[in-house]
Amino acid sequence: MSEPWTLHPDRALPADPVTRPVAREIYAAVADLPLVSMHGHVDVAAFADDAPFGDPAELLVVPDHYLTRMLVSQGETLPRLGIGATADEDVETDPRAIWRRFCAGWKHFRGTPTRYWLEHELVEIFGVTQRPSAETADALYDQVAARLAEPGFRPRALLDRFDIEVIATTDPAWATLDAHAKLAADGYGDRVLPTFRPDPLLHTGRPGWRDDVARLAEAAGVDVTGYDRYLDALRTQRERFVAAGARATDHGHLSADTTPLDDGEARRVFDAALAGTVTAAEAAAFSGHMLFQMAAMSAEDGLVMQLHPGVLRDHASGPHAAFGPDRGYDIPVVTEYTRALRPVLDAFGHHPGFRMIAFTVDEDVYSRELAPLAGVYPALRLGAPWWFLDAPDAMRRFREAVTETAGFSNTSGFVDDTRAYCSIPARHDLARRVDAGYLAGLVVEHRLDLDEALDVAVDLAYRLPLAAYARP
Repeated sequence: MSEPWTLHPDRALPADPVTRPVAREIYAAVADLPLVSMHGHVDVAAFADDAPFGDPAELLVVPDHYLTRMLVSQGETLPRLGIGATADEDVETDPRAIWRRFCAGWKHFRGTPTRYWLEHELVEIFGVTQRPSAETADALYDQVAARLAEPGFRPRALLDRFDIEVIATTDPAWATLDAHAKLAADGYGDRVLPTFRPDPLLHTGRPGWRDDVARLAEAAGVDVTGYDRYLDALRTQRERFVAAGARATDHGHLSADTTPLDDGEARRVFDAALAGTVTAAEAAAFSGHMLFQMAAMSAEDGLVMQLHPGVLRDHASGPHAAFGPDRGYDIPVVTEYTRALRPVLDAFGHHPGFRMIAFTVDEDVYSRELAPLAGVYPALRLGAPWWFLDAPDAMRRFREAVTETAGFSNTSGFVDDTRAYCSIPARHDLARRVDAGYLAGLVVEHRLDLDEALDVAVDLAYRLPLAAYARP
């Protein structure tokens, strides 16, 4: 009989014998701190309805794009993983079959952060003692399914089990926020917060833009007949988000450009979009203009502006056509920030009511652009490494690249950015271990005293996220 599957207590900590004991001490100081999850994508309905999770595949496989993209790279298909159907292939509706495909492909995750998160979830949360494989798939499925049927594994109960102090959902700009109102009535209003996501409304060239503007108009109760009324509708919805407890907006544009247009040109482009005659160049210019307008509104209402550009959505046209937006293999691109953010930072970089958190998936710009910007503009914070960069080595490179210029205080602390609810504690745990290792290196090199390193570790894990997303 093989040994039970367990996790090493020193995983992701430095290997050298001088640094590791210091890293252990620093990690121990933060390991049990509450989790602050201010940028998440768990569906608010999960918390509002508090219904049991359906099955292991629905919870752990289908919503995790890291997991599904790796399996697709090794020959699986999205329909076989439960994502949807195509003209040539029906969607798999048997969750056990989906789970078996995941377990059979376990070896493909070796060395990836997905492996770290998943093994943390399976061992620490679900009590699994066997490594996933084709042979163990059914036994693991039954074990996880049995745990999911327990009352302690309902979404609200997991908030307590995971010690999540506050979590933000991401909600479309036209959301009614009824689910958040229900949560507030049930006593969760300060714990599960909405986030204003207006992206579909700011890209006038995308299919369905006019339908989305109509949704905004209906939600806001504003007749959007032109650009000025469109801005009024956005402001109205932002006010409703603020009243519901929102702390932030979220913007995932391709470019970081924030160049404003004059009002006359903005009105002309908006009218062209309503008429269906907007050009690609006009649409791109308008999206940059609207980022500037979103910054101006944030300076007014205090919502923190999260910006994460630089991802080409739906690189594969077939999956995009079959499954809809954000299912076609998102891929990072080179991103420029220094000139792109200059209009916003020139206008609001010292504004006491404005805060921007800038993220990137282009790590080449950490030391050249983002750290110097965050290291001087009071309104700018540098977001955590995420989305292709939330791996141990990339996290270490982030600290090495930005700390000398931006320090620690000009960063956001950890942001997990996950749809996979049960991966939240695993992601925070990995970040705390990596930061403990980095800080331990500074201590043993006599660049930081141990008491300072312990204080910084608490900042990164807990205090900085709260401060970065605080209302002014």
